[in-house]
Amino acid sequence: MPELPEVETTRRGIEPWCLNHKIRKVEVWQGALRWPVPGDLAQRLERTAIHKVDRRGKYLLLHCDSQRLLLHLGMSGSLRITKATDPRRKHDHWQIALSGEQALRYHDPRRFGAALVCNESELDSHKLLRHLGPEPLSKDFNGAHMSLRSRNRKQAVKNFIMDSRLVVGVGNIYAAEALFAAGIHPARAAGRISLPRYERLANEIKQVLAKAIESGGTTLRDYVNGSGNPGYFSQQLNVYGKLGEPCPVCSKPVKSRILGQRSSFYCANCQR
Repeated sequence: MPELPEVETTRRGIEPWCLNHKIRKVEVWQGALRWPVPGDLAQRLERTAIHKVDRRGKYLLLHCDSQRLLLHLGMSGSLRITKATDPRRKHDHWQIALSGEQALRYHDPRRFGAALVCNESELDSHKLLRHLGPEPLSKDFNGAHMSLRSRNRKQAVKNFIMDSRLVVGVGNIYAAEALFAAGIHPARAAGRISLPRYERLANEIKQVLAKAIESGGTTLRDYVNGSGNPGYFSQQLNVYGKLGEPCPVCSKPVKSRILGQRSSFYCANCQR
């Protein structure tokens, strides 16, 4: 699933092509996504202008006059800038034609993504957004925030930092990499980690995500960015997907275990 760096990379890729453009036409070819595409999508968006291309967690937000288009890429979705007249490919599900020749087109083989619309006043209370925690690269996310929320928690710290109510966008790949950089075992109980270690972990989460965004995200299978290009952060991974390979710090073999039904990669020697 595209994680926060992939979504942010997509946002940055489509923003120059969408910002301050009017929506000429909305075409929905396949509306049966994770949630049905609203039948009045075209009516609400056509002839509006895109004033801002934003992101909240793993959701993309297009600010269109008084309307807000909320997009999710699902498991395998991607947004591309194309010409509005380009032939449709298999699994192209909708298109927003903009002023000029370009269009924003959504491609999703598994159809787990979403395209929803709401009024500006409804955005903060939207069911998909209202319970989200702070952005990981913001000042609101820090070691003190994690330490406070972790009190008496027996939950594994990896699952704890992947909870979007604590912080948004720390998915499986980046949680593994940040915990490795901070020297914290992924199965350690969240409530048994000191404030100084949480401060280090918060800093490592910020650094790992910032590097991933700079590299265009991590391509593991389906992800491509807004220009149709893959991300390259996978070339910088230390432990994720490296089962049995030598740890880049101590050369001991990287191990793996299941936490929260997800594979968790770590170095038992470096992470305590």
